[in-house]
Amino acid sequence: MTPLYLVDASLYVFRAWHSMPDSFQDAQGWPSNAVHGFARFLLDLLERERPLHIAVAFDEALDSCFRHRLYPDYKANRDPAPEALRRQFAHCKALCAALGLAVLADRDYEADDLIGSALHAGRGRALRGVIVSADKDLSQLLAGHDQQWDYARDQRWDAAGVKARHGVHAHQIADYLALCGDAVDNIPGVSGIGAKSAAVLLAHFGSLDALLARIDEVPFLRLRGAATLATRLREQRDRALLFRQLTTIALDAPLDGAPADFARGKADADMLAGLCEALRFGPLTRRRLLAAAGLDTAAPPAREPA
Repeated sequence: MTPLYLVDASLYVFRAWHSMPDSFQDAQGWPSNAVHGFARFLLDLLERERPLHIAVAFDEALDSCFRHRLYPDYKANRDPAPEALRRQFAHCKALCAALGLAVLADRDYEADDLIGSALHAGRGRALRGVIVSADKDLSQLLAGHDQQWDYARDQRWDAAGVKARHGVHAHQIADYLALCGDAVDNIPGVSGIGAKSAAVLLAHFGSLDALLARIDEVPFLRLRGAATLATRLREQRDRALLFRQLTTIALDAPLDGAPADFARGKADADMLAGLCEALRFGPLTRRRLLAAAGLDTAAPPAREPA
């Protein structure tokens, strides 16, 4: 099956923001370290895989996602992105667009939802997903021939490999996070249930729904504090179901403007040239960008006179 590469851009932008020196500046004097780091990652990916079908998902729903309306404390533990970083996110999106890559972003849905929805759409076109991200939440999407790829560690796994990594099957990830919580997203989970007990409960019952329907069986499990866990599950049933709404990746997010099969489009030579100037990319990065775009690398693309 033809692979559809689905890139969790925010992960790699944030990683570059924290790891690249702040000596990188754009033509206006703003920091550009995250863009330079993201460009290197993106070029490595394009040169290595030469994908024919690819979409790059960005988080624009940092404080406006539908999950905030369900649970106002969702991701409340995170500081707002500084303006210098927000500007670089915009540049990263523009760079992807200039290279002819499908860019996914929405004010109501997070990057995970956009990746899930694109993967769902791609399956209808006989594409298999390659999710480029280390985020464990995204493992819930894996099925059939799909893969997840932790690019930095160069580790790949499919649906069958999820249990060895996280202790539960791919289709149980959302239930698992609802039970034991997800500190990264400020989801507390059911009090008293940790990662190990959540995995044991799901191994026995199969799903959160089955667990809640058969709570009376929990005290008889060979699990430390099982009776107390049963009491807490009864008391926090509604919270567990709410948390599962937060941890479940949507498959119906809007993918406006993206090609139906996420095929790579034609690069925009003028836009790419403008970004190279504005972001002060060096000669090597410029040559790599032009090559990745399928443009002449002998000289920078000419710009139309004003």
